[in-house]
Formats: sequence, structure tokens, C-alpha cells
Amino acid sequence: MLSWDDYEEAPSNDQAVIAEAATQKVAAEDQAALETRVEAKIESAVEIAAPQYTAPPVAQAPAAPAVAAPVVEAPVAATPAAPVAEVSTESAERVTVDQKAMINCRADLNQLVPFKYEWAWQKYLDGCANHWMPQEVNMTADIALWKSDEGLSDDERTIIKRSLGFFSTADSLVANNLVLAIYRLITNPECRQYLLRQAFEEAIHTHAYQYCIESLGMDEGEIFNMYHEVPSVATKASWAIKYTKEINEPGFTTGTLETDKALLKNLIAYYCVLEGIFFYCGFTQILSMGRRNKMTGTSEQFQYILRDESMHVNFGIDVINQIKLENPQLWDQEMQESARNMILEGTTHEVAYARDTMPRGVLGMNANMMEEYLQFIANRRLAQIGLAEQFPGVKNPFPWMSEIMDLKKEKNFFETRVTDYQTGGALTWD
Repeated sequence: MLSWDDYEEAPSNDQAVIAEAATQKVAAEDQAALETRVEAKIESAVEIAAPQYTAPPVAQAPAAPAVAAPVVEAPVAATPAAPVAEVSTESAERVTVDQKAMINCRADLNQLVPFKYEWAWQKYLDGCANHWMPQEVNMTADIALWKSDEGLSDDERTIIKRSLGFFSTADSLVANNLVLAIYRLITNPECRQYLLRQAFEEAIHTHAYQYCIESLGMDEGEIFNMYHEVPSVATKASWAIKYTKEINEPGFTTGTLETDKALLKNLIAYYCVLEGIFFYCGFTQILSMGRRNKMTGTSEQFQYILRDESMHVNFGIDVINQIKLENPQLWDQEMQESARNMILEGTTHEVAYARDTMPRGVLGMNANMMEEYLQFIANRRLAQIGLAEQFPGVKNPFPWMSEIMDLKKEKNFFETRVTDYQTGGALTWD
């Protein structure tokens, strides 16, 4: 080997041979190192691609230079099946308004804006502005009246029990339907935002009924099992459940005429009938009691709940009509007839509930008046989804119900909302 002292001198013939051999040796070593690195990369690529195959990964097989070429081809063949590139490509595209749809939308559901349905976002804001909690309502007078032997008739006590028995379960049915099915199948972000708010409100409503039941010292087993044990209550609950059973299945998806219709029927059942008709007899009864200065705390809770439910119904009808607009093939003669029958069936069940809870006149009303009111409500629901009214000439015998729903929630703080201070003070930081 040359030393630094000999660097300037010309090499002899022996030295030239030695230098040439050394150069060839280095080149051979470099080539071997390069092949080693290439093989290492190939093995690494095979290990990454291996989970996509059902057969054992190629990387686990004994190394053999003769099969190096086929191993290189394996990850190349697997590339088209990998979903990562497709997701990355789609997420890189900006969502436009015209890509959004109420159902079966393929745009990014995580991107809230730009809004396509401004009304959905406004309803979400309105719901947030209407926030309340059950503990804010003073139940002292209700407790005293409920425990006294005078002040409430047997019929009035039956109405209170029936209302709490039905609603304590009904709002749970609505919440489960929202969380387990509707939220997953509605493919518009701003509508999903409202659905999250509605689900929270359903939880507040169930909380409110439980708060009333506990405050009054009722038999919880009796009240919470009415949807199993009282026929007029059980009929309404079972009617709603049959429309949510199919779409609650984890494997249910929309995208066909049949499944899209199943979703539309569910929306009509829950928004137009369960929340849009089944709630009105009980609400009218309890609010009429409050107007007579009886069970004022319970009545106030129902008043707040009714305003929430009114927004739920309006939102649901807008969703139904938007689906019809974007998917006109769904709203065929068969679907229209089915929707009409659902609303009429619901009205019949609610009239039966009214006759069961009011066998005699009470609170300035009777079952016949309630039947006319429910027919008036049914006409409105039919018209809201574009169907002809079925009860000509009926009028609203309880115009004060519209006033209660339309008035703003806020009241004089020193008259009714003194418990607001307890909302924050009840928090603990343990």
C-alpha cells in the first residue's frame, strides 16, 4: 500500500498491480453492500405489505436470491387494494356546497362549512339559546299539593301518573333512535350538529321526568313500567319501536330505494307522529293543570319540554322535505299512502290514550275536545309534508296551547328563576 511519503512518486509495476487489485476489491465490497441494502429494503416492503394478504407473509420465508425478483413484484401488485391513497386524495379536496346532501353523501362529513342548509344551523343555535335544566324549577308547591289529601282529584292524579309514565320512556325511545340510527344515516354535518343538540335535550327531558317522579315520591317501578303494563301507553311505545327496529341494525345502510324508504318512514314515525302527535294530549293536560295553579312546577317543566319538542318537530319535517326534494323517486304513490296511514294510525292511538286518561271531563276539557284537537294537529302534520288534510273543518279547541309554545322562555328572575344560582354552585371538583 502507498504511504504518504511515496505519494508524489510514480508507482512501480508491482505497485500498479497491487493498486488495481485493491480497487477491484473495494468495488466488489461496494457492490455487495449495495445488494445487501436492496435486499433489506425489499424485505421491509414485503413486511409492510404482508398484512394485506391472507397467505403467510413472504418476508417470513427463507431468503433465497433466486426468488428475489418475484418478491419485488408482490408489493407493487398489492398497491391498488390499499385504501390509504384513496382517503388521502379525497381529504385533500375542498368540500363545496353542491357536494353536500341529506342522505347518501360521499363528501367529507367532518367538514361543517360551507353550510348547505342554513336553517339546520339556525335551529342548532336556537336550541342552544333555549337551554334549561330540571333543577332550576322549584317543586316545593307540587310536593305539598301531591302529598295533601285535598286539592287533586283522582282523575287529575291519574293524568299526572300517565303523563310521567309515557314520557319518561318516550324520550328515551327518541334518544336511542337518534344516537343508534339517525345520526349515522344522515350525511349532512350541520344537520348532525342539530341532532347532537337534540339528543342532549332528550336526555334533559328524561332527567326532568325522573326529577318530577322523585320529587313527588312516586312509585318509580309503577311509573317507569307503564309502557309495559298500561295498554294505552304500551300501544304508543310499541308502535314507534317497530319503525326503528330495522334501521337500528348495525349492518343497515341506505343507498337503495328500499333502505332509503325505510329511513324516511322512520323519520315520519318519530318526528310527525311520536313527537308530533303522541306528545300533545299529555302536554295539554299538564299545562291545563298549571293554568289552574295546580302542579305549577311540573307544568313549568312540561312547558320547557314542549318548546324543545316543537323545534324537534319543525327540524324533522324540514329534513323529511329535503330528502323528498333531493330524492323524488322515494316520494311515490306507495310512500305517500304509507305516510298518510302512519299519521292516521298515530292519531287513532292518541285519541284512545285521551279517552283512557279522561273518562270524565277534567281541567276544562274532555275526550271529545281532545279528539278534535288531535285531528287538528294531524291535519297540520299531513300538510307539512305535502299531503292532503284528512279531517275537514276541525278547529283548535285549545288556542292557549299555541300561545304557550310561541312565548319566549325567559321569565322574571325574581319570580321563578331564583334557583339559577344553584346550577354553578352544585358543581364539585373532587
